[in-house]
Amino acid sequence: MERFFRLKELGTNVRTEIMAGLTTFMTMAYILAVNPAILTPTGLSWDAVFLATALAAGIFTIAMGIFVNFPVALAPGMGLNAYFAAVVISSAATGKEITPAMGLTAVFISGIIFIILTVTQVRQMLVTAVPDSLKHAITVGIGLFIAVIGLKGSGLMHITTFEDGSTLIGLGSFQDETVIFTLIAVALIAILMVLRVPGAILFGILGTTVIALLTGHVNISDALEGKTWIPNFSEMNVWHFDFAGVFEVGLITVILTFTFVELFDTFGTLVGTANRAGIMKNPEEGKKRIGKAMMVDAIGVGGGAILGTSTVTAFVESSAGIAQGGRSGLTAVTTGICFLLAIFLAPLVALVPGAATSAALIIVGVLMVQSVKDIDFSDMVYAIPAFLTFAMMPFTYSIANGISFGIVSYVLLAAVANIAGKGKYKIHVLMWILAILIIARYVFMGGE
Repeated sequence: MERFFRLKELGTNVRTEIMAGLTTFMTMAYILAVNPAILTPTGLSWDAVFLATALAAGIFTIAMGIFVNFPVALAPGMGLNAYFAAVVISSAATGKEITPAMGLTAVFISGIIFIILTVTQVRQMLVTAVPDSLKHAITVGIGLFIAVIGLKGSGLMHITTFEDGSTLIGLGSFQDETVIFTLIAVALIAILMVLRVPGAILFGILGTTVIALLTGHVNISDALEGKTWIPNFSEMNVWHFDFAGVFEVGLITVILTFTFVELFDTFGTLVGTANRAGIMKNPEEGKKRIGKAMMVDAIGVGGGAILGTSTVTAFVESSAGIAQGGRSGLTAVTTGICFLLAIFLAPLVALVPGAATSAALIIVGVLMVQSVKDIDFSDMVYAIPAFLTFAMMPFTYSIANGISFGIVSYVLLAAVANIAGKGKYKIHVLMWILAILIIARYVFMGGE
């Protein structure tokens, strides 16, 4: 493992990598319960989605570790799974009923498009085309975004949605048990980090789980109810596609939406985590590894659809393992193995309280926001796009929106500055193309 994963060269060791992999798994294991909950209303069975989620996350995360040597895990993405469900569930009202099979077909086709974009180097060009200020802003934005996920999931922050679609953000109730346990978990992890205890995040999650079990916050019988130790693979929706139906009801817009959102979400996650892991210190090496990671991610999109789940993507929660010291593919392999084992250990996974994983996300947000110091706020051409990038991610609950606003604003301000003779700012031709496509997307598709 030392030689295969280049551990010494990357300044890490087997123990650190395994601890990081376990941390990443514990932080994103919630997807094993959340994804089935989101997709079951579409007509897919809970067991089928659970197995597809665990298998897809395990297989493609291990592939990321072995073939790319990258400490990033993959699983069905939050947001895209919700969009998948919304398309299927709301379709009856439009008179064009979309079945789960059609939805999975749309995901599969978007995966094929991703493979083409990766093979033609279009996705890799983004690494060179996007200015460093935006790359650092993406890292900051993802930190804020996953912190919001943690705050919202814990109940510390609530989002009220009104009839007109507007929202109001507020503080949660301190009478809520989950909020209290989240605060305990945050304090425990923070104290361990201050004391520089290796594996602080993982031990914080485990410690909180033990406390939750001892105090009755997690009821073992309730947590294990309905859970089985022996998976039934015959229930899986393997190759559950309907190509004819996709084109009959006109799902082209849906396919393009899956493709567009995944394009920027994955780019943001890979660049953000690569920066955090120190991979981008060597630009050429970093670009090469991100290119390979994009190919695994592209194959994962189609592969996940074949197994019967929504879009598989690189997970921002991988930052938890990276923050714990993960630097090589051994981190990803460890996480992937945990997901495969989770197929047979679903009852144990159910014991980890949501408060523990929410706390880990909040702490990781703190670590990722440190990249803000690398943004040049003295130059408004960089400062304004950077701010819009990391502000729009948490406030619109979308990584893609943040990157979109950052790209368009940078192209506009850099072009104006160049024309006015106020500086010489490099605008890659791909940035122009992306800016035009982004504007077209929001104008004609309403940003959906």
